[in-house]
Amino acid sequence: MDLSAAWHTVERLAHAFVAALPRILLALLVFGAALVVGRLVRAAVHRAASRRRQAGNLSIALGRLAMAGVLLLGTLVAATVAFPNFTPADLVGALGIGGIAIGFAFKDIFQNFLAGILILVTRPFIVGDQIVFGGFEGEVEQIHTRATYLKTYDGRRVVIPNGQLFTNSVVVNTAFRHRRVEYDIGIGYSDDVEKARQIVLEVLVATEGVVPDPKADVIVVRLDESSLALRARWWSESRIADVLIAQDKVLTEAKRRLQASGIDLPYPTRQILLHDQTEEGDGDRRRQREGWPAGEGKVPRPAGIARALEARAPGDATASADDGPSHRVS
Repeated sequence: MDLSAAWHTVERLAHAFVAALPRILLALLVFGAALVVGRLVRAAVHRAASRRRQAGNLSIALGRLAMAGVLLLGTLVAATVAFPNFTPADLVGALGIGGIAIGFAFKDIFQNFLAGILILVTRPFIVGDQIVFGGFEGEVEQIHTRATYLKTYDGRRVVIPNGQLFTNSVVVNTAFRHRRVEYDIGIGYSDDVEKARQIVLEVLVATEGVVPDPKADVIVVRLDESSLALRARWWSESRIADVLIAQDKVLTEAKRRLQASGIDLPYPTRQILLHDQTEEGDGDRRRQREGWPAGEGKVPRPAGIARALEARAPGDATASADDGPSHRVS
């Protein structure tokens, strides 16, 4: 077997590798230098971004992006050094075809990543804010480049993709220091509206947790079926704990003061008419008892068991043996 051709091929590849070895070592040095520079740039960006308030996650994300950019540039330079015939344009052209497939495959990941960067940069909310998104409400724990962690008030964690947060409406309850709270209080129609209004206003002014400025007020908002609705509006600290504590104090004291002053706090009343489906006028809407309709004739009586027994003839009072003992119902 003649192996001379194969041996010449191996010998030629070995000579080419030895000739390219300096370039490969130089390319590795370039990549190593890019790695060191990338880490230095990441640290510098991290320090610069950390000067901003609540910028911990932002500084980490920006540092990683800066390091990735330096490493990409170093990789292109190293590839050019190791392979002189290879140019960055060739790599860009190769990545252009594969980039389309990668883009479709990782569309959601890239969308969440970019949305996370924009959230960290624009800061519509920050870590520690209390927000409402969809059916979830809680405190923002962490903002990552992929998702935001939300801790609900009952101690559960909700992971929300950043793409959804950035493209949908989010209510930030703690965006401002103070937050207005409203509650409707119903009083009787025969009660003095101004007296009730003054009592509730005094409660709002004296309650701890109610902010004096902006001032609280009480307005009439509705005339309900059984009550007149007064809406108490006041401002408190924006966090949910402060809102609930202030509301508890306001409602407890308002109820006590209103009742002590003789102000009625009515509740809805309903009249329910039951139909036993056994009336002698059942099916005849001119004679059935629902609503006690007006018209000629007496009101139908329910045809119950007692009336059926009373209607039996005197001779029928004695039942047969099969009927069991007889009873007279009076």
